[in-house]
This record gives sequence, C-alpha cells and structure tokens, in this order.
Amino acid sequence: MRSVTVRPYIDEDLEELLDVWYRASLMAHPFLSEKFFENERREIAEQWLPIAETMVYETGGRVVGFVALIGNEVGAIFVDPDCQGRGIGRALMDAARASRPFLELDVFEANSIGRRFYAAYGFVFVSRHMNEAVGHPELRLRLG
Repeated sequence: MRSVTVRPYIDEDLEELLDVWYRASLMAHPFLSEKFFENERREIAEQWLPIAETMVYETGGRVVGFVALIGNEVGAIFVDPDCQGRGIGRALMDAARASRPFLELDVFEANSIGRRFYAAYGFVFVSRHMNEAVGHPELRLRLG
C-alpha cells in the first residue's frame, strides 16, 4: 500500500505543487487567459507561498494536492485532475479547518467544480464581487 500524508509544504515541493495548480486551474478556470496563468505561476512561487501556511497531500512520494492558508483565508486549494474525486480535497480542507476557527475564500462564479466542492463541504455564500484584474465575478464564501 502506498503511503498517504498531509504534511507541511517544503521548498522541494515547488515544481510538483505548481504542476498540480496549473493542471487543475486549466480544468476549473478555462475562461482565464494563458497570460494570467503565466503571471499567477510566478506570483504563487515568489509572493504567495512565502507568506502562506501551505499543506500538501502526498501519495507514493508525489504531491497530488495542496491547500494554502493566509490567516483564515483559503488562498488556494487544488488537486491533480487525475486524482480528483478520491477525498484528497476533503482531507486537505479538513486539515485547514482543524487549524482555524473559521475559513473564508473567493471562488470564481464560473468555477463550477470549485463551487460544487465548497457547497458539499458546507461553505455558505457571503457576497459577490467583480475580480477587476480578470473581469470575472467571484463569490465570497465562509465556513465556520
């Protein structure tokens, strides 16, 4: 049996984490441009990971999902498209939930995959706003 672990992110996870993020983002956000993805990839590595508390889901020595928290904000949660539907997202969110009194996040309104996951997990709608950088509406959700 392969070992499965939710553990803290380490610098050596960067390339696998970015690969998971990119592949899952293409699936969940087909409405975003390749230029957006290029910029976001750089910002994740240089700006967001250094300030986030990030946990990865590792199976068989490979990172297949991650969740990044900044305070009570879920800045990101992504699971490798080949591994979705196996409880990995739930395990990551359980780990995040256990460490915070409440969680909040923004999800693109057009991201039906993410919205379905968050609703099933118990997040509730708080507000709707426009993401000015990309011109797509986002929903603010809260758990807790």
